[in-house]
Amino acid sequence: MQIKRYFYTLRYLKWSQIYWRLRYKLIKVKPNLDAAPELRITESNWKQVTRKKISIIGINQFDFLNKSHDVCNALDWNNPKYDKLWLYNLHYFDDLNAINSQSRTASHMQLIDRWINENPPGYGNGWEAYPISLRICNWIKWSLSDNPMNNMWQQSLAIQARLLNRKIEWHILGNHLFTNAKALVFAGVFFNGDEAEKWLNTGLLIIDRELDEQILLDGGHFELSPMYHSIILEDILDLIHLYCIYEYEVPTKWQEKAEKMLRWLDIMTHPDGQIVLFNDSAFEIALSPGDLVKYGNSLRILSIRNSNKHISHLKETGYIKVEQDICSAYLDVAQIGPDYLPGHAHADSLNFELSIEKQRVFVDSGTSVYGVSEERGRQRSTRAHNTVCIDQEDSSEVWSGFRVARRAKVYDVNIVENNEQLLVGAKHDGYIRLKGKPIHERCWQFSDKTLRISDILSGQGSHEVEINWHIHPNLKVETSEQVVSICDDAGREVCRLEIDPLLTVSLCGSSYHPQFGMRIDNIKIECKYEGRFPITFMNTIHWNDALVR
Repeated sequence: MQIKRYFYTLRYLKWSQIYWRLRYKLIKVKPNLDAAPELRITESNWKQVTRKKISIIGINQFDFLNKSHDVCNALDWNNPKYDKLWLYNLHYFDDLNAINSQSRTASHMQLIDRWINENPPGYGNGWEAYPISLRICNWIKWSLSDNPMNNMWQQSLAIQARLLNRKIEWHILGNHLFTNAKALVFAGVFFNGDEAEKWLNTGLLIIDRELDEQILLDGGHFELSPMYHSIILEDILDLIHLYCIYEYEVPTKWQEKAEKMLRWLDIMTHPDGQIVLFNDSAFEIALSPGDLVKYGNSLRILSIRNSNKHISHLKETGYIKVEQDICSAYLDVAQIGPDYLPGHAHADSLNFELSIEKQRVFVDSGTSVYGVSEERGRQRSTRAHNTVCIDQEDSSEVWSGFRVARRAKVYDVNIVENNEQLLVGAKHDGYIRLKGKPIHERCWQFSDKTLRISDILSGQGSHEVEINWHIHPNLKVETSEQVVSICDDAGREVCRLEIDPLLTVSLCGSSYHPQFGMRIDNIKIECKYEGRFPITFMNTIHWNDALVR
């Protein structure tokens, strides 16, 4: 079984990814400790339009991902008791540009000194390519915010840029590669001379190519995560900002991609102002949609809003938004992601989220952990999403922390709209590997204050079916036979769900993870069936203006 998983996982990788992974394991890159280049002169300052939350909460105490730890000595920078992602965040230095960072300048100066003294070049988490990339950008932004670099910091920054230039994450690609390239551009512009020019040219070549590879025609990021889309959008806005400070000509492609990405983000934002939580997504990691719009506007990058407010089809990404009355629905008819980079994908084919006015009702369970754990596997599983699970199997074989073996293919996406109703349909073949070769087809049918969801399961033989409906934790759920009433804290009905009579209904405790390190108890409506295929289930959501007033 494990051999088969590896086969179906590795077959999608690029040969270059395998080559670079082996090369980095076999050949250790040594830091270059030569003197740093001179700095390039600029008269302008970095204008921090938006800021992230504070992460330094006390003397030697840090808060990341809703977890606090002490970092009291050199060993704590790589403390094995702390999560890898938490340690990564520790080495990013986001607090240098966080809320009210000017009031902590003395602490920041001490922290930079301490990091340099306690993290010798090339050793530990802080010298891996991704944290190097984020730290380079954060140090440079902070320096350009009227905090001049002293010689020791300048020297360390140059050593980091040199090492990054030789440890570019060609084995991972995707958002990691783009972040590496952004940092090389930052270092190449911040420093002067031939060495800096090489960093700059390397970064620019990667960015030019990766913008075409990673940003799809509809403006979405190709890893299909609204969170990573927001991260890359901020990266592009930072690059434009940097070029404006040094009075470089901003490439037209950067501006055009940023505009398309802002439009995409506008579509994939719930009425509550936060992103849809498809795939690996959580709040508070990237800037919020509102902050990204504010940042873009400050650079004269405008979001071109969709003129058709009723339905927005992000064709290349595979997401569809439907707005009807007070209902906003987000439908996932996407593929698993790039063949060679599915690490942030979930087994969520034909999943959806739905809001009534500003209240999320049917939610994706979100993402609170990375790494290899039972909880990470559960959050990526089909059961953690509002879709159909057959024979207790995932629609795509997600495993380990970031791996996917056999993947569901979504096809026959169809949209029909007339004066009376809107119909969106799609199929996926993720369960064709099971006996009887079942195919899942889902149809969302929107009419007057009603959404009917049909799940058509073709194939042969007897199977177990589980359809889950994850409810936002702010809401209460009551059942009466096949009717589920979903109410707010005041007992007012927000909507009701009529369950197909062939399904057995039960309410189960579950969990919602809108941020990393966060678990909120919620209710999952679990609908089960055991019997022969083919079969069709019809479930209906009703809402009206009176229910939510």
